[in-house]
Amino acid sequence: MLLTSGCSDFLDSHNPQGSMDNEQLNNPEYVDNLIISAYAVWISAEDINSSFSMWNYDVRSDDAYKGGNGTEDGDVFHNLEVSQGIMTTAWNISDMWQRLYNCISRANAALQLLDQMDENTYPLKNQRIAEMKFLRGHGHFLLKQLFKKIVIANDENMSPEEYNNLSNTVYTNDEQWQQIANDFQFAFDNLPDTQADKGRPTKGAAAAYLAKTYLYKAYRQDNPENNEVTSINEDDLKNVVKYTEEAIMTAGGYGLESDFHNNFRPEPEYENGKESLWAMQYSINDGTTNGNCNWSNGLIVPNIPGVTDGGCDFYKPSQNLVNAFKTTIDGYPMFDNFNDVNYNMTVDNADPRLFLTVGMPGLPYEFNPKYIMAKTSVWSRSNGLYGYYVTLKQNVDPDSRYLVKGSWWGTSMNHIVIRYADVLLMRAEAIIQLNDGRISEAIGLINRIRNRAKTSTSMIANYEDDYHVKFSVEPYSDTDCSQAEALKRLKFERRLELAMESDRFFDLVRWGEAESVLNAYYAGEADVCSIYSSAHFTKNKNEYLPIPFAQISASNDIYDQNCGGW
Repeated sequence: MLLTSGCSDFLDSHNPQGSMDNEQLNNPEYVDNLIISAYAVWISAEDINSSFSMWNYDVRSDDAYKGGNGTEDGDVFHNLEVSQGIMTTAWNISDMWQRLYNCISRANAALQLLDQMDENTYPLKNQRIAEMKFLRGHGHFLLKQLFKKIVIANDENMSPEEYNNLSNTVYTNDEQWQQIANDFQFAFDNLPDTQADKGRPTKGAAAAYLAKTYLYKAYRQDNPENNEVTSINEDDLKNVVKYTEEAIMTAGGYGLESDFHNNFRPEPEYENGKESLWAMQYSINDGTTNGNCNWSNGLIVPNIPGVTDGGCDFYKPSQNLVNAFKTTIDGYPMFDNFNDVNYNMTVDNADPRLFLTVGMPGLPYEFNPKYIMAKTSVWSRSNGLYGYYVTLKQNVDPDSRYLVKGSWWGTSMNHIVIRYADVLLMRAEAIIQLNDGRISEAIGLINRIRNRAKTSTSMIANYEDDYHVKFSVEPYSDTDCSQAEALKRLKFERRLELAMESDRFFDLVRWGEAESVLNAYYAGEADVCSIYSSAHFTKNKNEYLPIPFAQISASNDIYDQNCGGW
Protein backbone atom coordinates (compact mmCIF):
# COMPACT_ATOMS: atom_id res chain seq x y z
CA MET A 1 0.00 0.00 0.00
CA LEU A 2 1.30 3.44 -0.97
CA LEU A 3 0.25 6.21 1.37
CA THR A 4 -1.18 8.72 -1.11
CA SER A 5 -4.29 10.83 -1.43
CA GLY A 6 -6.45 7.93 -2.58
CA CYS A 7 -8.97 8.49 0.20
CA SER A 8 -11.17 11.56 0.37
CA ASP A 9 -10.49 14.45 2.71
CA PHE A 10 -11.72 12.95 5.96
CA LEU A 11 -11.63 15.48 8.76
CA ASP A 12 -10.18 18.83 9.74
CA SER A 13 -11.80 19.07 13.14
CA HIS A 14 -9.94 18.63 16.40
CA ASN A 15 -12.82 16.51 17.68
CA PRO A 16 -13.07 13.27 15.70
CA GLN A 17 -15.55 11.60 18.01
CA GLY A 18 -18.61 13.67 17.22
CA SER A 19 -21.61 11.42 17.68
CA MET A 20 -19.66 8.18 17.23
CA ASP A 21 -20.42 5.51 19.83
CA ASN A 22 -17.75 3.62 21.75
CA GLU A 23 -17.96 0.60 19.48
CA GLN A 24 -17.17 2.73 16.44
CA LEU A 25 -14.44 4.64 18.26
CA ASN A 26 -12.67 1.40 19.14
CA ASN A 27 -12.98 0.02 15.63
CA PRO A 28 -9.47 -0.39 14.13
CA GLU A 29 -10.84 0.33 10.67
CA TYR A 30 -12.15 3.70 11.83
CA VAL A 31 -8.85 4.74 13.38
CA ASP A 32 -6.99 3.50 10.30
CA ASN A 33 -9.14 5.85 8.19
CA LEU A 34 -8.10 8.76 10.38
CA ILE A 35 -4.45 7.76 10.07
CA ILE A 36 -4.62 7.46 6.28
CA SER A 37 -6.38 10.84 6.22
CA ALA A 38 -3.47 12.36 8.14
CA TYR A 39 -1.07 11.05 5.49
CA ALA A 40 -3.32 11.95 2.56
CA VAL A 41 -3.65 15.61 3.51
CA TRP A 42 0.03 16.11 2.71
CA ILE A 43 -0.93 15.42 -0.91
CA SER A 44 -4.49 16.76 -1.09
CA ALA A 45 -3.81 20.02 0.78
CA GLU A 46 -0.76 20.88 -1.30
CA ASP A 47 -1.05 23.51 -4.01
CA ILE A 48 1.12 24.92 -6.79
CA ASN A 49 1.32 28.18 -4.86
CA SER A 50 1.80 26.51 -1.47
CA SER A 51 4.11 23.63 -2.24
CA PHE A 52 5.19 21.58 0.75
CA SER A 53 8.51 21.12 -1.05
CA MET A 54 8.96 24.84 -0.22
CA TRP A 55 10.27 25.73 -3.70
CA ASN A 56 8.01 28.81 -3.70
CA TYR A 57 10.01 30.15 -0.74
CA ASP A 58 13.46 29.14 -2.01
CA VAL A 59 13.24 32.08 -4.42
CA ARG A 60 14.47 34.15 -1.44
CA SER A 61 17.87 32.46 -1.71
CA ASP A 62 20.78 33.04 -4.07
CA ASP A 63 20.03 29.68 -5.73
CA ALA A 64 16.93 30.59 -7.70
CA TYR A 65 14.97 33.25 -9.53
CA LYS A 66 11.19 33.32 -9.26
CA GLY A 67 10.78 32.94 -13.00
CA GLY A 68 7.46 32.97 -14.81
CA ASN A 69 6.38 35.65 -17.25
CA GLY A 70 7.68 38.67 -15.34
CA THR A 71 7.58 40.39 -11.97
CA GLU A 72 3.77 40.67 -11.94
CA ASP A 73 3.36 36.96 -12.60
CA GLY A 74 3.17 35.73 -9.02
CA ASP A 75 3.93 39.20 -7.68
CA VAL A 76 3.79 38.12 -4.02
CA PHE A 77 6.66 35.73 -4.70
CA HIS A 78 8.53 38.51 -6.52
CA ASN A 79 8.30 40.49 -3.28
CA LEU A 80 9.88 37.59 -1.41
CA GLU A 81 12.60 37.32 -4.06
CA VAL A 82 13.73 40.93 -3.60
CA SER A 83 12.84 41.20 0.13
CA GLN A 84 10.66 44.23 -0.54
CA GLY A 85 6.94 44.91 -0.25
CA ILE A 86 6.17 41.80 1.78
CA MET A 87 2.78 42.32 3.42
CA THR A 88 1.18 40.60 6.40
CA THR A 89 -1.98 40.44 4.24
CA ALA A 90 -0.27 38.65 1.32
CA TRP A 91 -2.40 35.66 0.38
CA ASN A 92 0.53 33.28 -0.11
CA ILE A 93 1.79 33.81 3.44
CA SER A 94 -1.59 33.23 5.09
CA ASP A 95 -2.36 30.31 2.78
CA MET A 96 0.79 28.39 3.73
CA TRP A 97 0.16 28.92 7.44
CA GLN A 98 -3.40 27.59 7.12
CA ARG A 99 -2.49 24.59 4.97
CA LEU A 100 0.24 23.42 7.31
CA TYR A 101 -1.97 23.72 10.38
CA ASN A 102 -4.64 21.72 8.53
CA CYS A 103 -2.05 18.96 8.18
CA ILE A 104 -1.23 19.14 11.90
CA SER A 105 -4.95 19.04 12.67
CA ARG A 106 -5.32 15.74 10.81
CA ALA A 107 -2.49 14.19 12.81
CA ASN A 108 -4.01 15.44 16.06
CA ALA A 109 -7.43 14.02 15.14
CA ALA A 110 -5.87 10.59 14.65
CA LEU A 111 -3.81 10.92 17.83
CA GLN A 112 -6.84 11.84 19.91
CA LEU A 113 -8.51 8.59 18.96
CA LEU A 114 -5.33 6.51 19.13
CA ASP A 115 -4.82 7.64 22.73
CA GLN A 116 -8.09 5.90 23.62
CA MET A 117 -7.45 2.65 21.78
CA ASP A 118 -6.80 -0.58 23.67
CA GLU A 119 -3.52 -2.22 22.61
CA ASN A 120 -5.20 -5.63 22.74
CA THR A 121 -7.68 -4.39 20.16
CA TYR A 122 -5.13 -2.36 18.25
CA PRO A 123 -1.63 -3.90 18.66
CA LEU A 124 0.02 -1.25 16.45
CA LYS A 125 -1.13 1.57 18.71
CA ASN A 126 2.31 2.91 19.75
CA GLN A 127 3.74 2.59 16.26
CA ARG A 128 0.83 4.48 14.73
CA ILE A 129 1.07 7.14 17.45
CA ALA A 130 4.75 7.47 16.52
CA GLU A 131 3.83 7.93 12.84
CA MET A 132 1.29 10.64 13.67
CA LYS A 133 3.74 12.46 15.92
CA PHE A 134 6.29 12.28 13.11
CA LEU A 135 3.78 13.94 10.76
CA ARG A 136 2.93 16.53 13.38
CA GLY A 137 6.63 17.24 13.90
CA HIS A 138 7.10 17.63 10.14
CA GLY A 139 4.30 20.21 9.97
CA HIS A 140 5.64 22.20 12.90
CA PHE A 141 9.18 22.04 11.46
CA LEU A 142 8.12 23.61 8.15
CA LEU A 143 6.13 26.29 9.96
CA LYS A 144 9.09 27.01 12.22
CA GLN A 145 11.43 27.46 9.25
CA LEU A 146 9.01 29.88 7.64
CA PHE A 147 7.54 31.85 10.52
CA LYS A 148 9.74 31.34 13.62
CA LYS A 149 7.13 32.52 16.16
CA ILE A 150 4.53 29.79 15.67
CA VAL A 151 1.76 28.12 17.65
CA ILE A 152 2.79 24.69 18.95
CA ALA A 153 -0.36 22.57 18.59
CA ASN A 154 0.93 19.39 20.20
CA ASP A 155 -1.82 18.53 22.67
CA GLU A 156 -4.26 16.46 20.65
CA ASN A 157 -6.72 16.22 23.54
CA MET A 158 -7.45 19.93 23.75
CA SER A 159 -10.93 21.14 22.84
CA PRO A 160 -11.45 23.42 19.82
CA GLU A 161 -11.98 26.34 22.21
CA GLU A 162 -8.68 25.61 23.95
CA TYR A 163 -6.88 25.55 20.60
CA ASN A 164 -8.34 28.95 19.81
CA ASN A 165 -6.78 30.33 22.97
CA LEU A 166 -3.24 29.12 22.23
CA SER A 167 -0.55 31.77 21.99
CA ASN A 168 2.59 31.77 19.87
CA THR A 169 4.64 33.03 22.83
CA VAL A 170 3.97 30.20 25.28
CA TYR A 171 7.43 28.84 24.46
CA THR A 172 10.70 30.59 23.66
CA ASN A 173 12.27 29.96 20.28
CA ASP A 174 14.53 27.31 21.83
CA GLU A 175 11.59 25.67 23.62
CA GLN A 176 9.56 25.55 20.43
CA TRP A 177 12.34 23.61 18.72
CA GLN A 178 12.44 21.26 21.71
CA GLN A 179 8.70 20.61 21.45
CA ILE A 180 9.20 19.60 17.83
CA ALA A 181 12.16 17.42 18.81
CA ASN A 182 9.98 15.69 21.42
CA ASP A 183 7.61 14.45 18.71
CA PHE A 184 10.49 13.11 16.63
CA GLN A 185 12.00 11.54 19.75
CA PHE A 186 8.81 9.58 20.39
CA ALA A 187 8.82 8.52 16.75
CA PHE A 188 12.45 7.38 17.01
CA ASP A 189 11.72 5.38 20.17
CA ASN A 190 8.68 3.61 18.73
CA LEU A 191 9.17 3.15 14.99
CA PRO A 192 10.65 0.04 13.36
CA ASP A 193 13.82 0.04 11.29
CA THR A 194 11.82 -0.70 8.13
CA GLN A 195 8.21 -0.35 7.01
CA ALA A 196 6.38 -2.48 4.45
CA ASP A 197 4.21 0.46 3.39
CA LYS A 198 6.20 3.03 1.47
CA GLY A 199 5.59 6.47 2.90
CA ARG A 200 5.38 5.46 6.54
CA PRO A 201 8.38 6.86 8.45
CA THR A 202 10.98 4.56 9.98
CA LYS A 203 13.34 4.81 12.93
CA GLY A 204 16.06 6.07 10.57
CA ALA A 205 13.76 8.77 9.17
CA ALA A 206 12.87 9.89 12.69
CA ALA A 207 16.56 9.95 13.66
CA ALA A 208 17.41 12.09 10.63
CA TYR A 209 14.60 14.54 11.33
CA LEU A 210 15.49 14.61 15.02
CA ALA A 211 19.08 15.47 14.08
CA LYS A 212 17.88 18.19 11.71
CA THR A 213 15.69 19.69 14.44
CA TYR A 214 18.59 19.75 16.90
CA LEU A 215 20.85 21.29 14.26
CA TYR A 216 18.42 24.18 13.80
CA LYS A 217 17.93 24.43 17.54
CA ALA A 218 21.71 24.59 18.11
CA TYR A 219 21.95 28.01 16.43
CA ARG A 220 20.21 29.94 19.19
CA GLN A 221 18.01 32.89 18.19
CA ASP A 222 16.21 33.40 21.49
CA ASN A 223 16.13 37.19 21.72
CA PRO A 224 12.55 38.11 20.71
CA GLU A 225 13.80 41.55 19.62
CA ASN A 226 15.97 40.19 16.82
CA ASN A 227 16.86 37.11 14.75
CA GLU A 228 20.58 37.09 15.47
CA VAL A 229 22.44 33.89 16.30
CA THR A 230 23.71 34.49 19.82
CA SER A 231 25.40 31.14 20.45
CA ILE A 232 25.80 27.60 19.14
CA ASN A 233 24.75 25.05 21.72
CA GLU A 234 27.14 22.16 22.33
CA ASP A 235 24.52 19.75 23.72
CA ASP A 236 22.34 20.21 20.65
CA LEU A 237 25.32 19.53 18.39
CA LYS A 238 26.07 16.36 20.33
CA ASN A 239 22.50 15.23 19.71
CA VAL A 240 23.00 15.79 15.99
CA VAL A 241 26.02 13.50 16.13
CA LYS A 242 24.11 10.96 18.25
CA TYR A 243 21.19 10.64 15.85
CA THR A 244 23.29 10.50 12.69
CA GLU A 245 25.28 7.45 13.78
CA GLU A 246 25.81 5.16 10.81
CA ALA A 247 24.51 2.13 12.73
CA ILE A 248 21.06 3.73 12.94
CA MET A 249 21.01 4.34 9.20
CA THR A 250 22.41 0.99 8.08
CA ALA A 251 19.82 -0.82 10.23
CA GLY A 252 17.18 0.67 7.95
CA GLY A 253 19.16 -0.08 4.80
CA TYR A 254 19.97 3.58 4.12
CA GLY A 255 23.05 4.85 2.32
CA LEU A 256 24.21 6.92 -0.64
CA GLU A 257 22.92 6.05 -4.08
CA SER A 258 25.70 5.07 -6.47
CA ASP A 259 24.65 7.94 -8.75
CA PHE A 260 23.41 11.32 -7.49
CA HIS A 261 20.77 11.47 -10.23
CA ASN A 262 19.03 8.30 -9.02
CA ASN A 263 17.36 10.46 -6.34
CA PHE A 264 15.54 12.46 -9.01
CA ARG A 265 14.16 9.79 -11.33
CA PRO A 266 10.46 8.90 -11.62
CA GLU A 267 10.87 5.25 -12.60
CA PRO A 268 9.53 2.88 -9.91
CA GLU A 269 12.86 1.05 -9.66
CA TYR A 270 14.52 4.29 -8.48
CA GLU A 271 11.84 5.63 -6.18
CA ASN A 272 12.18 4.92 -2.46
CA GLY A 273 15.81 4.03 -3.00
CA LYS A 274 18.30 3.62 -0.21
CA GLU A 275 19.07 7.34 -0.01
CA SER A 276 15.42 8.30 0.48
CA LEU A 277 14.78 8.33 4.24
CA TRP A 278 11.26 9.69 3.89
CA ALA A 279 9.39 10.84 0.81
CA MET A 280 5.96 12.05 -0.21
CA GLN A 281 4.47 9.28 -2.34
CA TYR A 282 2.91 10.08 -5.71
CA SER A 283 1.51 7.68 -8.27
CA ILE A 284 0.15 7.30 -11.79
CA ASN A 285 -2.12 4.78 -13.53
CA ASP A 286 -3.60 3.77 -10.19
CA GLY A 287 -7.25 3.76 -11.18
CA THR A 288 -7.88 7.48 -10.72
CA THR A 289 -8.26 9.90 -13.61
CA ASN A 290 -4.76 11.37 -13.47
CA GLY A 291 -3.31 9.31 -10.65
CA ASN A 292 -2.22 10.82 -7.37
CA CYS A 293 0.32 12.99 -9.13
CA ASN A 294 2.49 15.71 -7.72
CA TRP A 295 0.76 18.80 -9.07
CA SER A 296 2.62 21.13 -6.72
CA ASN A 297 5.51 21.47 -9.18
CA GLY A 298 3.19 22.34 -12.05
CA LEU A 299 4.46 25.91 -12.28
CA ILE A 300 8.06 24.77 -12.71
CA VAL A 301 7.73 23.02 -16.10
CA PRO A 302 9.10 25.00 -19.10
CA ASN A 303 6.70 25.85 -21.94
CA ILE A 304 7.73 23.57 -24.81
CA PRO A 305 5.30 24.06 -27.76
CA GLY A 306 3.34 20.92 -28.54
CA VAL A 307 4.88 19.12 -25.59
CA THR A 308 4.36 20.99 -22.34
CA ASP A 309 1.98 23.69 -23.57
CA GLY A 310 0.99 25.66 -20.49
CA GLY A 311 4.28 25.16 -18.69
CA CYS A 312 4.84 28.23 -16.53
CA ASP A 313 8.66 28.25 -16.22
CA PHE A 314 8.93 29.25 -12.55
CA TYR A 315 11.77 28.47 -10.12
CA LYS A 316 14.75 29.01 -12.40
CA PRO A 317 18.33 28.37 -11.25
CA SER A 318 20.34 31.56 -10.78
CA GLN A 319 23.58 32.43 -12.54
CA ASN A 320 25.16 32.65 -9.10
CA LEU A 321 24.27 29.01 -8.42
CA VAL A 322 25.58 27.86 -11.79
CA ASN A 323 28.84 29.69 -11.16
CA ALA A 324 29.17 27.95 -7.77
CA PHE A 325 29.61 24.62 -9.57
CA LYS A 326 32.76 25.85 -11.31
CA THR A 327 35.90 24.03 -10.17
CA THR A 328 39.63 24.49 -10.39
CA ILE A 329 41.65 22.26 -12.67
CA ASP A 330 42.30 20.13 -9.58
CA GLY A 331 38.58 19.61 -9.06
CA TYR A 332 38.04 21.83 -6.02
CA PRO A 333 35.40 24.56 -5.53
CA MET A 334 36.49 28.08 -6.38
CA PHE A 335 34.96 29.38 -3.13
CA ASP A 336 35.43 33.16 -2.95
CA ASN A 337 36.00 33.90 -6.66
CA PHE A 338 33.49 31.54 -8.30
CA ASN A 339 31.29 34.45 -9.37
CA ASP A 340 34.00 36.67 -10.83
CA VAL A 341 33.23 35.50 -14.39
CA ASN A 342 30.08 33.66 -15.42
CA TYR A 343 30.43 29.95 -16.13
CA ASN A 344 31.39 29.17 -19.73
CA MET A 345 30.37 25.62 -20.66
CA THR A 346 33.19 24.92 -23.10
CA VAL A 347 35.93 26.66 -21.12
CA ASP A 348 35.38 26.13 -17.39
CA ASN A 349 35.69 22.96 -15.38
CA ALA A 350 32.54 22.01 -13.47
CA ASP A 351 31.26 19.59 -10.88
CA PRO A 352 29.13 16.96 -12.72
CA ARG A 353 26.24 17.69 -10.37
CA LEU A 354 25.75 20.96 -12.27
CA PHE A 355 24.43 19.08 -15.30
CA LEU A 356 22.11 16.97 -13.12
CA THR A 357 20.71 20.01 -11.32
CA VAL A 358 20.51 22.74 -13.96
CA GLY A 359 19.29 22.54 -17.54
CA MET A 360 21.47 24.81 -19.68
CA PRO A 361 21.30 26.22 -23.23
CA GLY A 362 23.08 23.91 -25.64
CA LEU A 363 22.35 20.76 -23.60
CA PRO A 364 19.47 18.25 -23.74
CA TYR A 365 16.52 18.99 -21.49
CA GLU A 366 16.09 16.11 -19.03
CA PHE A 367 18.80 14.24 -21.00
CA ASN A 368 16.57 13.85 -24.06
CA PRO A 369 18.43 15.02 -27.21
CA LYS A 370 15.09 15.78 -28.90
CA TYR A 371 14.86 18.87 -26.71
CA ILE A 372 18.02 20.96 -26.89
CA MET A 373 17.72 24.01 -24.67
CA ALA A 374 18.40 27.42 -26.18
CA LYS A 375 18.21 31.11 -25.41
CA THR A 376 14.67 31.43 -26.73
CA SER A 377 11.22 32.11 -25.29
CA VAL A 378 10.62 28.34 -25.16
CA TRP A 379 13.08 28.14 -22.29
CA SER A 380 12.31 31.53 -20.77
CA ARG A 381 8.75 32.87 -20.71
CA SER A 382 10.21 36.18 -19.52
CA ASN A 383 12.43 36.37 -22.63
CA GLY A 384 15.59 36.23 -20.57
CA LEU A 385 14.60 38.42 -17.64
CA TYR A 386 15.11 35.39 -15.40
CA GLY A 387 17.72 33.81 -17.63
CA TYR A 388 17.48 30.59 -19.63
CA TYR A 389 18.34 27.93 -17.09
CA VAL A 390 15.80 25.28 -16.03
CA THR A 391 15.68 23.20 -12.87
CA LEU A 392 16.05 19.47 -13.52
CA LYS A 393 15.47 17.85 -10.12
CA GLN A 394 11.69 18.41 -10.10
CA ASN A 395 11.07 17.79 -13.80
CA VAL A 396 11.02 14.66 -15.94
CA ASP A 397 11.62 13.75 -19.58
CA PRO A 398 8.70 15.20 -21.61
CA ASP A 399 8.48 11.96 -23.57
CA SER A 400 8.18 9.77 -20.49
CA ARG A 401 4.88 8.44 -19.21
CA TYR A 402 5.57 10.06 -15.85
CA LEU A 403 4.53 13.55 -16.98
CA VAL A 404 0.78 14.05 -17.25
CA LYS A 405 -1.51 16.95 -18.07
CA GLY A 406 -4.34 17.91 -15.74
CA SER A 407 -5.23 21.36 -14.49
CA TRP A 408 -1.45 21.79 -14.48
CA TRP A 409 1.45 19.56 -15.32
CA GLY A 410 2.06 16.84 -12.78
CA THR A 411 4.42 13.93 -12.32
CA SER A 412 4.36 10.73 -10.33
CA MET A 413 7.88 11.32 -9.04
CA ASN A 414 8.19 11.26 -5.27
CA HIS A 415 9.32 14.30 -3.33
CA ILE A 416 12.15 13.23 -1.00
CA VAL A 417 11.76 15.22 2.21
CA ILE A 418 15.06 14.12 3.72
CA ARG A 419 17.82 12.02 2.20
CA TYR A 420 20.96 10.32 3.40
CA ALA A 421 23.36 12.85 1.88
CA ASP A 422 21.80 15.49 4.12
CA VAL A 423 22.40 13.22 7.13
CA LEU A 424 26.11 13.00 6.30
CA LEU A 425 26.38 16.76 5.89
CA MET A 426 24.49 17.46 9.12
CA ARG A 427 26.83 15.13 10.98
CA ALA A 428 29.86 16.79 9.42
CA GLU A 429 28.58 20.24 10.37
CA ALA A 430 27.96 19.26 13.99
CA ILE A 431 31.41 17.67 14.30
CA ILE A 432 33.09 20.74 12.83
CA GLN A 433 31.20 23.11 15.12
CA LEU A 434 32.07 20.97 18.17
CA ASN A 435 35.73 21.30 17.17
CA ASP A 436 36.79 18.44 19.43
CA GLY A 437 39.62 17.05 17.33
CA ARG A 438 37.51 15.22 14.73
CA ILE A 439 37.79 17.63 11.80
CA SER A 440 39.32 14.92 9.63
CA GLU A 441 36.25 12.72 10.22
CA ALA A 442 33.99 15.56 9.07
CA ILE A 443 36.05 16.15 5.91
CA GLY A 444 35.85 12.41 5.29
CA LEU A 445 32.05 12.67 5.31
CA ILE A 446 32.18 15.57 2.87
CA ASN A 447 34.53 13.53 0.70
CA ARG A 448 32.00 10.70 0.55
CA ILE A 449 29.59 13.18 -1.06
CA ARG A 450 32.28 14.46 -3.45
CA ASN A 451 33.42 10.98 -4.42
CA ARG A 452 29.83 10.09 -5.27
CA ALA A 453 29.57 13.25 -7.36
CA LYS A 454 32.66 12.20 -9.29
CA THR A 455 31.02 8.97 -10.42
CA SER A 456 27.53 10.40 -11.05
CA THR A 457 27.81 10.50 -14.82
CA SER A 458 25.59 7.66 -16.06
CA MET A 459 23.08 10.09 -17.63
CA ILE A 460 25.71 12.51 -18.93
CA ALA A 461 28.52 10.18 -19.98
CA ASN A 462 28.51 11.63 -23.51
CA TYR A 463 28.51 15.29 -22.47
CA GLU A 464 32.27 15.79 -22.56
CA ASP A 465 32.56 14.44 -26.10
CA ASP A 466 29.28 15.67 -27.57
CA TYR A 467 28.90 19.03 -25.85
CA HIS A 468 32.52 19.76 -24.85
CA VAL A 469 31.83 20.32 -21.17
CA LYS A 470 34.59 19.57 -18.67
CA PHE A 471 33.91 17.46 -15.57
CA SER A 472 36.20 17.99 -12.62
CA VAL A 473 35.50 17.18 -8.97
CA GLU A 474 37.82 15.63 -6.43
CA PRO A 475 37.74 14.84 -2.70
CA TYR A 476 39.82 17.03 -0.42
CA SER A 477 43.31 15.60 0.03
CA ASP A 478 44.08 17.59 3.20
CA THR A 479 41.59 16.33 5.77
CA ASP A 480 43.29 17.85 8.82
CA CYS A 481 42.41 21.50 8.19
CA SER A 482 41.32 24.35 10.45
CA GLN A 483 37.79 24.67 11.76
CA ALA A 484 37.24 27.80 9.64
CA GLU A 485 38.37 26.02 6.48
CA ALA A 486 36.27 22.97 7.30
CA LEU A 487 33.16 25.13 7.79
CA LYS A 488 33.78 26.84 4.46
CA ARG A 489 33.93 23.46 2.74
CA LEU A 490 30.86 22.16 4.56
CA LYS A 491 28.70 25.16 3.73
CA PHE A 492 29.74 25.12 0.09
CA GLU A 493 29.07 21.38 -0.16
CA ARG A 494 25.59 21.80 1.26
CA ARG A 495 24.86 24.35 -1.43
CA LEU A 496 26.09 22.12 -4.26
CA GLU A 497 24.60 18.84 -3.07
CA LEU A 498 21.20 20.21 -2.02
CA ALA A 499 20.82 22.92 -4.68
CA MET A 500 17.21 23.51 -5.77
CA GLU A 501 15.93 21.32 -2.91
CA SER A 502 14.80 24.37 -0.89
CA ASP A 503 17.34 24.20 1.93
CA ARG A 504 19.60 27.09 0.95
CA PHE A 505 17.67 30.07 2.37
CA PHE A 506 16.97 28.30 5.64
CA ASP A 507 20.64 27.33 5.96
CA LEU A 508 21.66 30.96 5.56
CA VAL A 509 19.18 32.05 8.23
CA ARG A 510 20.24 29.48 10.82
CA TRP A 511 23.92 30.31 10.21
CA GLY A 512 23.13 34.01 10.69
CA GLU A 513 24.52 34.78 7.21
CA ALA A 514 21.38 35.70 5.26
CA GLU A 515 21.93 39.47 5.30
CA SER A 516 25.56 39.45 4.20
CA VAL A 517 25.18 36.72 1.56
CA LEU A 518 21.94 37.96 0.03
CA ASN A 519 22.80 41.67 -0.09
CA ALA A 520 26.06 40.76 -1.83
CA TYR A 521 24.05 38.59 -4.22
CA TYR A 522 21.57 41.42 -4.90
CA ALA A 523 24.42 43.83 -5.62
CA GLY A 524 25.94 41.44 -8.13
CA GLU A 525 22.62 40.71 -9.82
CA ALA A 526 21.61 44.37 -10.05
CA ASP A 527 24.32 44.93 -12.65
CA VAL A 528 22.71 42.48 -15.08
CA CYS A 529 19.10 42.04 -13.93
CA SER A 530 16.84 45.05 -13.36
CA ILE A 531 14.52 43.28 -10.94
CA TYR A 532 17.25 43.43 -8.28
CA SER A 533 17.90 47.15 -8.59
CA SER A 534 15.89 47.94 -5.45
CA ALA A 535 16.34 44.61 -3.65
CA HIS A 536 17.56 44.78 -0.09
CA PHE A 537 17.55 42.24 2.72
CA THR A 538 16.78 43.82 6.10
CA LYS A 539 18.48 42.12 9.01
CA ASN A 540 16.22 41.09 11.90
CA LYS A 541 13.19 41.22 9.63
CA ASN A 542 13.49 39.30 6.39
CA GLU A 543 14.82 36.10 7.94
CA TYR A 544 11.22 35.02 8.59
CA LEU A 545 7.80 35.63 7.11
CA PRO A 546 5.46 37.84 9.12
CA ILE A 547 2.69 36.17 11.09
CA PRO A 548 -0.32 36.58 8.75
CA PHE A 549 -2.61 39.47 9.63
CA ALA A 550 -5.65 37.20 9.25
CA GLN A 551 -4.26 34.84 11.88
CA ILE A 552 -3.42 37.59 14.37
CA SER A 553 -6.88 39.05 13.87
CA ALA A 554 -8.61 35.68 14.28
CA SER A 555 -6.67 35.07 17.49
CA ASN A 556 -8.04 38.28 19.00
CA ASP A 557 -4.45 39.54 19.11
CA ILE A 558 -3.22 36.63 21.23
CA TYR A 559 -0.52 36.05 18.61
CA ASP A 560 2.58 38.26 18.66
CA GLN A 561 4.13 39.47 15.43
CA ASN A 562 7.71 38.62 14.54
CA CYS A 563 10.30 41.35 15.01
CA GLY A 564 11.06 43.69 12.16
CA GLY A 565 8.37 46.33 12.28
CA TRP A 566 5.85 44.54 10.14
